[in-house]
Amino acid sequence: MVRHVAGAVLACAVSLLLSAPAADAAERQSLGFGRLLSNDYFGDGKDRWRTGSWTLSKVWGSEWNGQAPSTFGDLIELRISSEILAPDNINRPAAGDRPYAGALSVGAHTHFQWQGLETALGADLVMTGSGTGLGSFQRAVHKVLGVRIPSHDTLDRQIDGGIHPTLVGELGRTLSLAPGVQARPFLEGRAGAETLVRAGVDITFGTVGTAELLVRESVTGHRYRVIADDAVTGFTFLLGADIAQVSDSIFLPEDRGYELTNSRDRLRAGLHWQGHRAAAFYGVTYLGEEFEAQKEGQFVGSIRIDLSF
Repeated sequence: MVRHVAGAVLACAVSLLLSAPAADAAERQSLGFGRLLSNDYFGDGKDRWRTGSWTLSKVWGSEWNGQAPSTFGDLIELRISSEILAPDNINRPAAGDRPYAGALSVGAHTHFQWQGLETALGADLVMTGSGTGLGSFQRAVHKVLGVRIPSHDTLDRQIDGGIHPTLVGELGRTLSLAPGVQARPFLEGRAGAETLVRAGVDITFGTVGTAELLVRESVTGHRYRVIADDAVTGFTFLLGADIAQVSDSIFLPEDRGYELTNSRDRLRAGLHWQGHRAAAFYGVTYLGEEFEAQKEGQFVGSIRIDLSF
């Protein structure tokens, strides 16, 4: 059942990505497109835990003048993402290590200004279980690459299939510290697949990304460019940190005996580059322990490359 529902939802989402909604065609236009690929292969290379994710966003709105509109719902983002979570050893997981999980997500979000705060609100449907096909996909890719593949026993023990509605919200404020230097403290809340509250800050050095719409990727916390100003060229270096209190996670089910850590922390650094005909991003993120039996944190890398011809 999950496979059929996931396929139908993803097919609908892809069709929306290819063309703006007809009902809003007179009022809204396509404003931007963004994506980010994250994988521990680009980080510590150990193929474990938060091992890989991919996120894609398409945005429609009436216009973009350098900041989000003041009206709720005027700017709409469709977001699709996938993630694979795995034990440290995908062939023979140790007792107590996290279970394998594949998750597909599709959702709608809106970005607007509220009380002087940069606000994002949205909802996602997170689909889990073998019906997502992500376990089979990873086996096929790893077999081609000649690296370890998840065993059938590992996949058989993955988290249960299901559809998990998830609400997401973020409040942030951009503060100018010096010419070309900005700090953006933020608060985030999630309820659904994972229920948590998070507080953090992002600091940027440079002009690339200024007056653009950046969307936060859920695994690493990196903000990727969705509405970009290609006329601004150069580099922007960024640093970020946040800490979360997690009360529930479908990826670490309590009924299987998993105990969540008291807090979940992330540290990240990245570099945006914008040229005349190309752009790129690379970031690295330290993800702290998420459950008590996890022996250490991990490093995950994130990349994006854009070419214009």
